[in-house]
Amino acid sequence: MKLLLWCILLVLCWPLALAALVLYPLVWLLLLPFRVIGIAVDGALSLVWALVTLPARLLRAI
Repeated sequence: MKLLLWCILLVLCWPLALAALVLYPLVWLLLLPFRVIGIAVDGALSLVWALVTLPARLLRAI
């Protein structure tokens, strides 16, 4: 889908398409630390949720 959109942009406005082609990896690299932080926060929240629901799961197992 992204390739098709880029091809349409290339036909309509080729300088903008080439700029997008060059800038996309740079933006991806800039956003990478935020993705890593998001994965770490998701893991921490999953751990807290598992600890909070542990007594209920233990009582259900009995």
